[in-house]
Formats: sequence, C-alpha cells, structure tokens
Amino acid sequence: MQFTKFHGFGNDYLVFEAEHLAGVGSLNDFARSVCDRHYGAGADGITVVRAGADDDGADFAVRIFNADGSEAGLSGNGTRCAVAYLYYRDLWPKDELRLKTRAGVKRYRLRETEARGHYWFESELGQPGFGSEEIPMLTEVQRARVTDYPLAVDGKTISVTALSMGNPNCCIFVDDFDELDWRRAGRLIERHEQFPERTNVVFVRVRDRGNIEVRLWERGVGETFSSGTCSCAAAVAAAINDKTDRRVSVHTPGGLIEVTWRDDGEVVMTGRADVVYSGEWLGKTVRNDE
Repeated sequence: MQFTKFHGFGNDYLVFEAEHLAGVGSLNDFARSVCDRHYGAGADGITVVRAGADDDGADFAVRIFNADGSEAGLSGNGTRCAVAYLYYRDLWPKDELRLKTRAGVKRYRLRETEARGHYWFESELGQPGFGSEEIPMLTEVQRARVTDYPLAVDGKTISVTALSMGNPNCCIFVDDFDELDWRRAGRLIERHEQFPERTNVVFVRVRDRGNIEVRLWERGVGETFSSGTCSCAAAVAAAINDKTDRRVSVHTPGGLIEVTWRDDGEVVMTGRADVVYSGEWLGKTVRNDE
C-alpha cells in the first residue's frame, strides 16, 4: 500500500488513497498499527482521501484517524496534509479545493508553492460551536458559552474555556507553562468525565493582543508540536475572553500559524504542509501483541 508522509509544523500524517486500502478491513486498527513509532511508519495520524463527495459539491473527501485509531471529525493540519498530497500527486490542478470532512465541506486555497512538496494554504475551517451540547461538554445546566468554567481536575479546580472547532477543545490560559504540569493535566482532561467524546487540551499564554503561544495535548495523539484546530480554538477562546483581537499569530512549538476569526463567523487559518517521504506499507494491520 503506497503512502506519502507530510507534516504541518511537525504534526505528521500518512496520506493514503482510499482505493489502495480496499482490503485493509478495520481502518481504526490499521491506523493504530501504521502510526506506531516503533512498530510502524510513525505518525500522529492518517488521512484517507478519495475523489468526489456525492452530492455536496466537494471535490474530494477525507477521513482522518488519530494514532490511537479513533476517527476525528476534523484536523486542520491533517486535512492540509491531505490537500498537499493531491497537489503533490498532480491529482488537482486548481488553486481552490473543496474537501468533505465529517465536520462538513471545508475550503482550501493554495497561496504559495515554495518547491514541489512544500505548500502554503489558506483554510476555511468553519464556525466555532460554543454551546455545551455542541462541544460536547457535560455541565450542570446547558450553557450558551463555556468560559471561565471551574473544572475539577486531580483534586484541583482549573478555569477553562471550551468550544468546538469540528472537534472538542478545552483551552486553559496560563501566565507561564511551567506553573503547572501541563502534560499531566492534558492527559487527565482529555478523558475527563465531563467530555463524553474526549477533548483536545490547549494551554494558552497570551503575549499581546496579536500573539499567543500554545502547548498542545491532542485527543487520541497526546503531546504534539502543532494542531490546526487547536490553534484556531485557542485564537477564538482568547478573543471571546477579550484577551486578543480576532486576528492573531499562534506560536506553536512547530511553527507559526496565522488565524483570523472573520466577522461572518468563519475561522480561517494560514499554514504550510511539507512532504517528508513516500513509502510502501508492508506490515501487519495490528501489532503482534494485540
């Protein structure tokens, strides 16, 4: 099975064409196997692309699976890697592409090609969902917005802002990343009982009204260098808490992502996707001990 590995600011994905995986069986098991960094090719997730998308006007469709085998509704970096694959393989000639995801049809515009396999895209990732039911998050009463919410974690109370960017996101504002064990907190909050579908956990430090810095614990992946939807969620959370303007630069460990929350409600991010290598998967679809 042929694949190509891309990364978006260090958040890496293996891109497959759906027709090449026809005999795989469970894509959940396959994703866990191929993403394993010791027994497999190694990645934060896989994306599976296919041409056409029924009657919704999309040019291609994509399914996204995390490294733990769970299927994601949306991934900003994962979808960008999938779109980059389509250009890299000369499967799409136009500067604009509509991609169907579980979270709806998203629009991608090719802004720059530095060299073959290295692309900059502007991505429209949809409008954020703020209600506790939309996220989803279990709260004592339904909330139109979940801001400054006291979440009980490991015997402590942490103030969080939660929202959906096609997937659940829990944002925590900090003055210094060293003031708490954010990896431990991320691990606990990802599977917190108040998030029935688990959640991304984003730790946000505000530099000024135009710049924020983040640390990321991604649902189904763990610590990661970058995440498009997490970066968008952090930007929106900062704006609704009046900590920043609606256009911010998000500084991730993997690189700089520009996010704009437009007046029409659409969240737009600009970021890159870079080819790493192509290969052929010859392994089993599950590890020997499973």
